[in-house]
Amino acid sequence: MTLFAYRAMNVAGHRVSGRTEAVNLADLELRLKHMGLDFINGNPVKRVFFITRPVSRRALINFCFHLEQLTRSGVPIIDGLSDLRDSLTDLRFREVLASIVESIAGGKTLSQAMAVHQRVFNGVFTGLVRAGEETGRLPEVLQSLVESLKWQDELASQSKKLLMYPAFLGAVVLAVTFFMMIYLVPKLTDFLKGMGQEVPLQTKVLIATSSFFADFWYLMLLGPSLAAVGVNIAVRVNSAARYRVDAVWLALPIIGGILRKVMLSRFASVFAMMYASGIPIIDAVRSSEDVIGNTVVKEGLVRAGRMIAEGQSLTAAFQQADLFPPLVIRMLGVGESTGRLDVALLNVSYFYNRDVREGIDRLQAMIEPAMTLAIGLMLGWVMLSTFGPIYDVITRLRI
Repeated sequence: MTLFAYRAMNVAGHRVSGRTEAVNLADLELRLKHMGLDFINGNPVKRVFFITRPVSRRALINFCFHLEQLTRSGVPIIDGLSDLRDSLTDLRFREVLASIVESIAGGKTLSQAMAVHQRVFNGVFTGLVRAGEETGRLPEVLQSLVESLKWQDELASQSKKLLMYPAFLGAVVLAVTFFMMIYLVPKLTDFLKGMGQEVPLQTKVLIATSSFFADFWYLMLLGPSLAAVGVNIAVRVNSAARYRVDAVWLALPIIGGILRKVMLSRFASVFAMMYASGIPIIDAVRSSEDVIGNTVVKEGLVRAGRMIAEGQSLTAAFQQADLFPPLVIRMLGVGESTGRLDVALLNVSYFYNRDVREGIDRLQAMIEPAMTLAIGLMLGWVMLSTFGPIYDVITRLRI
């Protein structure tokens, strides 16, 4: 299909513009009509200039919740989707739902229509919907998706909270350091040089550090940014670099353990949801690999999936893959032997969620005194290096 840039009129009489895919102008007019827009004009555009904005997790939560309520009430799926499409204010999501409605009207199932929009509905999402359609439990699957997306949203909020607070304090420390090294220390240095006496070693080190900051301040600011961009590019184009960076993240003190628990909690939650929906274990493991976001942990899951495919039990495969601690392996073993593996996996997810929350709270409690100590040591060094020689001069004058 061709990408078109269009202008149209909404029900309020206001002109709106946007971009969407269509076979031709007639198909574009039909799609816009389904979105509640009156077509004015449209022109094909090159796809290279089209950057789609991803749909927010909150929008997906509302979509799943309302679709679950509609399907549970017996509303036909195409009517429910049409109502949801007309109630959306996000034009991007409206375009996606309009395309899904047209695909279902053309004979596709809901999961098949969603699979076309992989930037909005990932493989796990469409796989769960497909399982719900095949087992007749679509409302239950949508309810599970709502709970899972809410949990992911809460987890993302906690992760941002973990990163934003240190970033803010780090920026404060960096600003204080630049102020002292570029403005305060040179003022004091001129005074010390004017006294005409030999300065101690720590003062010489401070003066040299201040001179480096003053002469190469742009490197101090641009260096970390350029390094971050370089690492990001290397991670995107080189799988070996991605693996090494992911391994470094997991090896970090305290933070690495929290990140590993976040990933395994996400895996356990998604895997439990897929297993409870009737998806075979091997397919659930393979589909859940993509939600990890870390190649080191994903490699362990791939090994476990390979062992399960060869006939080993889930518990034995996870134990040999060395992904979970013995306590979690014991929980999985009991769940597998009693036929309540989904319950055991949800318990594992709860176990890790609690540890993640406690770990984040402990880390945040440590960050503030650590940053305060860093600023205090820096100020102490500056004061000792500058006021020490001044005190020596004053002492000699008294003598």
